[in-house]
Amino acid sequence: MESVWLALLVGLGVLPPIGEIHKWLILAGFGIFLFLENRLIAWLPGRGRFYSVLIKTLLATLLLAHTIDFTGGAAINSDYYPIFFIPVVTAAMYYSLGATLAWTAFAAIGYTSYLIPARQAGYLLTEEGAATLAIRILFFFLTGILVNRFVGESRRQTLRYQALSEELAESNRQLQQAQAEARNAERLAALGALSAGLAHEIRNPLGVIKGAAEMLGRNLGEAQPVAAEMASYITSEVNRLNALIVRFLDFARPSSLEVRPVSLAAILDRAAESSRAQFPEARVTIEKRYDRDLPPIQADEQLCEQAFLNVMINAYQAMEGRPGKIALSLAAASGSAGQPGIEIAITDSGPGVPEEMREQVFNPFVTSKKNGVGLGLAIVAKIVGDHRGLIRLESVPEGGASFRIFLPCAPVAKKVPEDEEHAWLPS
Repeated sequence: MESVWLALLVGLGVLPPIGEIHKWLILAGFGIFLFLENRLIAWLPGRGRFYSVLIKTLLATLLLAHTIDFTGGAAINSDYYPIFFIPVVTAAMYYSLGATLAWTAFAAIGYTSYLIPARQAGYLLTEEGAATLAIRILFFFLTGILVNRFVGESRRQTLRYQALSEELAESNRQLQQAQAEARNAERLAALGALSAGLAHEIRNPLGVIKGAAEMLGRNLGEAQPVAAEMASYITSEVNRLNALIVRFLDFARPSSLEVRPVSLAAILDRAAESSRAQFPEARVTIEKRYDRDLPPIQADEQLCEQAFLNVMINAYQAMEGRPGKIALSLAAASGSAGQPGIEIAITDSGPGVPEEMREQVFNPFVTSKKNGVGLGLAIVAKIVGDHRGLIRLESVPEGGASFRIFLPCAPVAKKVPEDEEHAWLPS
């Protein structure tokens, strides 16, 4: 664009009047300013555009006085009057329609100001001359309006393209995320199938080992106390392995819900009692805030109790024997699609979940515990997903973690299809 401007200015410079040095100086000033205009606007974002239109108008007005021929012609009759289109078009590009008309009027005033020296030099404004002058000024305004409309439409089109580009970028990001989740779901499905088959194969030899250890312990009796103690260790470790396998199977096998109207308050109370029984020496108080007149929930009572129990056990373990509290609450809520339901909140006063683990805490085999396997919260997410519910983890400002579970009131199917199951599982 700078090359085009330079060519135009050089073309004006070689046209008559050729010997007018002031014309060359003004054209050079035009060229220098056109090259520095973008830097001025970048340096003064607010006033740069104002100065740009003003300087171009003044240069155009000044140029007109030095482009008449040497016979003493009037400047207002100069063939260089279209130079005023430059500030008019510049204003149309930078400002709104109202400001463009104002700047065009300012340029027209600069042009018609040469009527004064023309009258002083003895020139008369004839009716034909006045009509010609009016036509030129009207073309100034017509050019400003057309360019302003074109530039405005171009800006709106650019904004639409930018919005479309952002939408496409967001859609592409969501598609990539969905693909990653789909690949993760496939890996988890394969891992679940492998875990289920492996667990079944492991349970049989574990049963033989446990039976042999119990028989060995009974036969040894008090004759060999050390060997009997070793046999009891074998039995206890087999029981621990069997419990772990059961958890693997609970996570891997498809859920079959036994749906019926249930009282979430009663289920939550039983889960609280069961968790308390597992940690009898814990210095933890339980606070309850249950809303009244809650809508009925169609759910699997046993699975819901297991989900609540897993979250509470996780809370007890997070506090690691320190004094603390667990707050339980039930409140009516609405899901993302506006469906009515109940929100269950289980909040502890433990150290909370690290920021880097919050997005992964519901994934299987993700845990911060030394002896954990990372299936407790994964099973909770699976149960909630089977009920077409949602679960999320929130940080508590004073410290701790808050697990919020939403269960819809509408009945759910007894068998959840695999694709819909993954759609409800948190990422």
